[in-house]
Amino acid sequence: MPMAGSGARRVSMQEHMAINVSPGPIQPIRLISDYFPRCYPFVGRPLHPTVGATRPASLPQPLLEPEGDSDDSTALGTLEFTLLLDTDNSALHCTAHRAKGLKLPASGSLDTYVKADLLPGASKASQLRTRTVRGTGTPVWEETLTYHGFTQQDAGRKTLRLCVCEDPRLRRRRRAAPLGELRVPLRKLVPNRARSFDVCLEQRRLIKRPKSLDTGRGMALYEQVDAEAGEERGRVLLSLCYSSRRGGLLVGVLRCAHLAPMDANGYSDPFVRLFLYPNVGKKSKYKTSVRKKTLNPEFNEEFFYAGPREELAQKALLVSVWDYDLGTADDFIGGVQLSGQAGGERQWHWHECLGHSDRRLELWHPLDGAALQLCD
Repeated sequence: MPMAGSGARRVSMQEHMAINVSPGPIQPIRLISDYFPRCYPFVGRPLHPTVGATRPASLPQPLLEPEGDSDDSTALGTLEFTLLLDTDNSALHCTAHRAKGLKLPASGSLDTYVKADLLPGASKASQLRTRTVRGTGTPVWEETLTYHGFTQQDAGRKTLRLCVCEDPRLRRRRRAAPLGELRVPLRKLVPNRARSFDVCLEQRRLIKRPKSLDTGRGMALYEQVDAEAGEERGRVLLSLCYSSRRGGLLVGVLRCAHLAPMDANGYSDPFVRLFLYPNVGKKSKYKTSVRKKTLNPEFNEEFFYAGPREELAQKALLVSVWDYDLGTADDFIGGVQLSGQAGGERQWHWHECLGHSDRRLELWHPLDGAALQLCD
């Protein structure tokens, strides 16, 4: 402290403490990651920003401000799987092998499964899942998920999303907890050649659901998505065979795939009606049994229409898929007409079947709404 007679102004203890302690103006911190070194591959050298340092003007601003920080590319673990585009059977096979490096919770135990989903698409028809493997951060499933009715044209416009999820039923949660996901553009697959992947999982991308899609009726939801994403009403796998021994046409309804959801729970209770037009009477109309709560039903039921081939060639087979509703009118999902006047594969399937005896021919047909007027 200066002496009283030295001419210097005396400083109070409060002023002395304020002078020594005051840190001055506080520089704002833009990102918490500014404290840590980062390596940007497009720069070629690590950056070591300091508090208050200015960003280089030559670097693009969006690249320096990512939406979120992550430890590294393998922080969420990896997923091994195999894809096979089976064009001979119109199917896509996805085999989930194993996951590695999943983040364990505090309990040290994980119960996980793999959920597959085809994009674009908004219904549960494209959602498949494996069984749950319990109590490990390195689960092994070795389970194949199959999308039936999947063509090479679908592969050109679809993306497969795989998500590793924690089973909510074993953790008393209402929804599955996603641990990470990945997306594979299917246009890169070579038909009939299996391709194996070992890919790092990423954070799940959340998509805001438009309020216009919040509806209780599944068909209204499907029509909205149909208009925006170009999705179909579904497909039906039919087998046709003219039996020379029985003297008539055998029609097999094998299965349907990717049907539109008609119920509020996101599913349908589908069944199939057959109508040979212009025949009249009960012998011209059949229907399958009902499959409950599914968008990919398997029927494997066969029906018979008697008559010579020349007479059947002048008729039309109307196939329609319906959603069964107890106490109310059934909902029409979609239909297809096979006849000599139909176009494309529907006409070819009809002519090819009636042109050869005792030859069973199976083919997938997309459903549309045009057959409704003759199916009622």
